[in-house]
Amino acid sequence: MNDDVTLDGPLAATATEGVRRLRSQDPALFSMLERDQVRQDETLAMVASASAADSSVLACEGSAVGNVTTEGYPGRRYHAGCVVVDEIERLAVERAKDVFGARYANVQPHSGSTANQVVMTSLLDPGDTIMGMELSSGGHLTHGAPVSFSGRYFSSVSYGVGPDGLLDYEEIAELARRHRPRLLVCGASSYPRGIDFARFREIADEVGAYLLADISHIAGLVAAGLHQSPVDAAHFTTTSTYKQLYGPRGGLVLMGRDADTPGPGGRKLSAVIQQGVFPYFQGTPRVNGIAAKARALGIVGTAGFRVLAERVVDDARSLASALSTLGWRVQTGGTDNHMVVVDTGASGLTGANAERSLESCGIIVNRNKIPGDGYPAQIAGGVRFGTNSLALRGMGPETLVECATLVDRVWRSLRIVGDDEFVLPDAVRGGVRAEVASLCRRFPARTGVGEALTPSAV
Repeated sequence: MNDDVTLDGPLAATATEGVRRLRSQDPALFSMLERDQVRQDETLAMVASASAADSSVLACEGSAVGNVTTEGYPGRRYHAGCVVVDEIERLAVERAKDVFGARYANVQPHSGSTANQVVMTSLLDPGDTIMGMELSSGGHLTHGAPVSFSGRYFSSVSYGVGPDGLLDYEEIAELARRHRPRLLVCGASSYPRGIDFARFREIADEVGAYLLADISHIAGLVAAGLHQSPVDAAHFTTTSTYKQLYGPRGGLVLMGRDADTPGPGGRKLSAVIQQGVFPYFQGTPRVNGIAAKARALGIVGTAGFRVLAERVVDDARSLASALSTLGWRVQTGGTDNHMVVVDTGASGLTGANAERSLESCGIIVNRNKIPGDGYPAQIAGGVRFGTNSLALRGMGPETLVECATLVDRVWRSLRIVGDDEFVLPDAVRGGVRAEVASLCRRFPARTGVGEALTPSAV
């Protein structure tokens, strides 16, 4: 770092001084942060649940607006000094509505999980029935899993997938008729195929349920028009902002045609959510996080973002095809989004060993339960891949074939000792690490999403 570097304006000056002060006054923490930056730059992040935030998004997160304490909404705050932060929040709301074609957006939720909690607790009473996708079939903890608040405060009914790994909408409809949930949840965290949100709405309407669509994993594809949008199909749409929107840790609640529909107490559903976020569920919003969301949504709203989103999908399809050709059992036989789920247990390899062996070589994935998985969650019988971060580096389908070959080399070289213990020859580990390093040099980590949209990166 060059200590003589100066930037114009108080925002840049604060950031520069902050880094200098961190390095001089807390070198241990500074070193940890630097080391993880290097780790991210020098490893292949093939994780479905994350992306890399644009550096301008990170600048918003580190800005001084984080010092502003405020409760309420623009124009109706409970603190003074909110003129500028009101502008920031209004900008974020308008960008969210524009990007997703929504009539209502709340940008204050601290996470996608919080957004789901807001919807559930604003509409339902403890003990009411909710129905969501079963965890090992691809659902999320907040969709009714027994270890989550959603499965403890509400009576949870779960639907799964058929023998082909696909959603069986007739079976879901029959389950809904039997249990009459007040809230039907659709969306997934490890389902690699498209979701028919319109069909889910038909089911919800038939049984008199509200429909919540959680698009945390596919929000970027929805925004780019590469996946059916639930915004007008569902009563409520929720998402996190860091998985496929290349933004900060945070969440959104969106509404389409049902924003003005009467809800509990005769209030508009949008008003129910507005009060559900504040004051019912959250207090002070993270204004710096809202600014970062505004910036990320500004990028997603550009015409070029679709280029990146298309590459994400093309890369995933290439990865799925290559792994299948190499003999690995790919769930559902392929993918329609950014996710590729592999049943490693079919080859006698636990998800834990599959994940840890790749990590030792500089390839980051995550173990994942799959339908019919007999392993506990900490071990799991599968692995979930994602292509958000690799696409951002500029890697195309041909390069994903190279990545699949490296994965195959590692997994086939393992000597299994136990469910969470293996031996990998040093020569294999060293060779794969070297090839990973070469790929990272060929496709360096991007500091901005815009870099991935330039013609030279396509």
